[in-house]
Amino acid sequence: MQSFNLTLVAGPPGVGKTTWISQFLKDPACPLFYLCPGGQESVDLARIGYCFPWVSLISEDRAATVLADLPDQSQVFIELGFHVDLKSPFLATLPGRRIAIAPPGLEQSEWHDWADEVLPGNNIQASDTGKLPAIWKSPLTGQVFDPPSLDEVLIELTGGAYGQVMRLKGIFELPDGRAFYIDFVEGLPGIEYTELKLPHWLQGRPDRFSGLEIVGRNLEQKTIAQTLLASCLADDVLIQYQRQYQQLHSQETEEEVMV
Repeated sequence: MQSFNLTLVAGPPGVGKTTWISQFLKDPACPLFYLCPGGQESVDLARIGYCFPWVSLISEDRAATVLADLPDQSQVFIELGFHVDLKSPFLATLPGRRIAIAPPGLEQSEWHDWADEVLPGNNIQASDTGKLPAIWKSPLTGQVFDPPSLDEVLIELTGGAYGQVMRLKGIFELPDGRAFYIDFVEGLPGIEYTELKLPHWLQGRPDRFSGLEIVGRNLEQKTIAQTLLASCLADDVLIQYQRQYQQLHSQETEEEVMV
């Protein structure tokens, strides 16, 4: 008989769903799978793939097929965005453990009603009543950002210059070849930058996923897109930067060999 463990995780934006799931993906001793419905080409999907390359990412169009034929002892994690209908027929058929991550101050919600177990997450302001916030996504694959300009844009965005930003997460490429995961949650201090352990890309425009996702209200989407584009490097500037970093890398390699 086929044996596997399936865990569904739900909660409001910014509460820490992906972080909670990530703690169980560090040990590749058993087959690991991750699915994020509605998250094709999403920041979360890419982040899991970059940080845990041994995890099998399940595309939504193949979810039913993959879940019907899992290897024994598999661990499957399904992350449900706040916009996902928890009463959908697809979710109702899944024989998994239902975990809700909720802020400590939220005592009752649709997530509480749905879950088998409720765990405390980030201490954010959240409610399941009223109109849902908007989700705005911008693919950035191939774009490389000027670091000071990117910092300025992120400060403006999270400071409310283009609407209320409740949640911001993105993967950004920098001219020195590094890629960063950037995370902001309204109500928590600061903007968090985490370097992804990826090969430095110093030859042309990066051919790997990068992108930005914002959850908020009254977002000036067109202005945000224009401001982001203005922070990206033109081809000639990018080539110049990459040549400098290639030379620097070569010098460092030669010095290491000499030592």
